[in-house]
Amino acid sequence: MAKIRVENLYKIFGPKPKRAISMVEEGKSKDEILDEIGCTVAVSDANLEIEIGEIFVVMGLSGSGKSTLLRCLNRLIEPTAGNVYLDDDAVDVLSAREEDLRHIRRSKMSMVFQHFGLLPHRTVAANVSFGLEIQGVDQSTRIEKAYETIETVGLSGYEEKMTGELSGGMQQRVGLARALATDPEILLMDEAFSALDPLIRTNMQDELLELQSKVQKTIVFITHDLDEALKLGDRIAIMNQNGQIEQVGTSEEILSNPASHYVEAFVENVDRSKVITATSIMFDHPERVVEPKEGPGVAVRRMRKWGISHLAVTNSENKFQGFVAIDDAVKMQKEGKNTLESIIKHKDRGIIPDTPVADILPMVWDNNIPVVVIDEDGKMDGIVYRPSVIAEITGEEVESAKKLDEIEEPEATESETEVEND
Repeated sequence: MAKIRVENLYKIFGPKPKRAISMVEEGKSKDEILDEIGCTVAVSDANLEIEIGEIFVVMGLSGSGKSTLLRCLNRLIEPTAGNVYLDDDAVDVLSAREEDLRHIRRSKMSMVFQHFGLLPHRTVAANVSFGLEIQGVDQSTRIEKAYETIETVGLSGYEEKMTGELSGGMQQRVGLARALATDPEILLMDEAFSALDPLIRTNMQDELLELQSKVQKTIVFITHDLDEALKLGDRIAIMNQNGQIEQVGTSEEILSNPASHYVEAFVENVDRSKVITATSIMFDHPERVVEPKEGPGVAVRRMRKWGISHLAVTNSENKFQGFVAIDDAVKMQKEGKNTLESIIKHKDRGIIPDTPVADILPMVWDNNIPVVVIDEDGKMDGIVYRPSVIAEITGEEVESAKKLDEIEEPEATESETEVEND
């Protein structure tokens, strides 16, 4: 379900906005339109669908129109053309009457600003309760709610402090608490952390992710910092200098499949190993596993088929049990044993789907034992082999990465050949 849907949205500043839109449709650039008719194209034909409960990041360089786009969502800036819908098109923001628009701003959407926007003559609690005061909530209820929200953002004990006594990071938490106090469905965050020192900024990013895991708001987050966007965004929209949206996608989609030369240049210096996850490089596993009861003969044949020296073991419910090595399976086969339980090892080689490649590399660097991707129920989603990790980090194709892999899966061993000849 779409919480916010933006359709063909334009914002033109200047004397001839309709003419400017026509010029955009004719293929004129932002600079050409400014030179010819004195209009600035801030947002150009934006189309977005933002889902319930996601952190949706809009990013771009200064002047790309990202903050203008954000303010068009609640009509702090009036769009020139287009539509903004909420709740699967149940609410049309741009057609809302003044009274309805006030309700949207007070109850459905809250904003967190770059420079905090706090009231310096009020205490922390009074700042946090300000939105509730505007809504007409009685004093005891709004103070109770303010204290509760202050605790949520980690500022318990500072309720009656003046905001000027707080650090920048703490002031931003007050701003966040004020936005949350009215229990809005949507948070609009405009460069909310960009005024903070780098260390505080990183801490605030972590705290926002932790907070989101609890409150599950729909968050539209504006930033010019790509690393911040990659860290926070469930999905990211990249805007160019013409106010156009170049691409919308997850971090991995944007890094793996940039939609244009602009996006490709934008992300070329990103450390992919910290963004690309196990899900993107894993192999499907249906024929690369064995159950203990299938025995060593089946295990050996499957390892020979795939050219691997270790085979994942799962139970009948597809839950990961560990790995068997080909030499152990061959030995067991020669001994006439029929089950694999006694040679299952490496039971700790499971990782979650979101594990970054950078964290997988140390696990596979010194050995040729793969790792398995396990879902929240303990079931296998896939298998990650070392050549795939090397390929992602070096930018090589997987086949080329195998050549770089000095301890790649071996050819058939002497013991395997004996079994084959038997």
